[in-house]
Amino acid sequence: MKVTVVGAGAVGASCAEYIAMKNFASEVVLVDIKEGFAEGKAMDLMQCASLNAFDTKITGTTGDYSKTAGSKVAVITSGIPRKPGMTREELIGINAGIVKEVTANLVKHSPDVIIIVVSNPMDTMAYLVHKTSGLPKERIIGMGGALDSARFKYRLAEALECPISDVDGMVIAAHSDTGMLPLVSKATRNGVPVTEFLNDEQVAYVTEETKVGGATLTKLLGTSAWYAPGAAVSVLVQSILCDQKKMIPCSLMLDGEYGQSDICLGVPAIIGANGVEKIVDITLTDAEKAKFAEAAQAVREVNGDLKF
Repeated sequence: MKVTVVGAGAVGASCAEYIAMKNFASEVVLVDIKEGFAEGKAMDLMQCASLNAFDTKITGTTGDYSKTAGSKVAVITSGIPRKPGMTREELIGINAGIVKEVTANLVKHSPDVIIIVVSNPMDTMAYLVHKTSGLPKERIIGMGGALDSARFKYRLAEALECPISDVDGMVIAAHSDTGMLPLVSKATRNGVPVTEFLNDEQVAYVTEETKVGGATLTKLLGTSAWYAPGAAVSVLVQSILCDQKKMIPCSLMLDGEYGQSDICLGVPAIIGANGVEKIVDITLTDAEKAKFAEAAQAVREVNGDLKF
């Protein structure tokens, strides 16, 4: 029940904190290239243990991947964060090299690891891990859909003026400002379609605000968000380590599902002890199918810039 988080910045530290506070992992190892940074974050987090009543051990290391050996799950958050005005796709040149090196180190020390990719552009980075790691496809998961769906539900609850616990909704397709596909047709308030409460203008607002959710926060904060991404990762890790078999939208390698192959895109999946237990095939409207295909084409163009 050991988890490694690569990158001890705001997102990585939030991942470690949420995982530890849920108390289902035996150990979380933080890895960073900055001397002493992961060690300091780990110490700070461990000083919260008695205050927040968790027993998970958190350790840090400066680039020593031998300390990650035997990890069941590894989370890759490393890379530069998105700056204001920068798209996720623009990050590819820098982050691809980082993710490729990190993946090799993780697999070397934990050959049975399940990798969760957070680094952006996330769909493309997940694809890179598939092409370079040698791991089976069920053990590589892109986090984006879990986060985007949380942002969708936040906007739905806001528009409905109701508790967020009343709301259910899902975002699939690409983890990008233009490629996200909030499934309004499937969104509900206590089982009732949200379209029975919201008019077309409200639905359009919720959809667009969801799609630019990350960019909105980047503009306000001056860097990428970290609380919700960290929480989204912790949900995935818990579903794996506790074999919960939750249905979570994730960026996964497709092999004919949803009419796409040789590409990582967000689709609903059952996440359990083996990683991706099953990709769930849901019925999309014709308009949703068209938008999914558009998102796929955009991701393929970004993937074309990868150098393996």
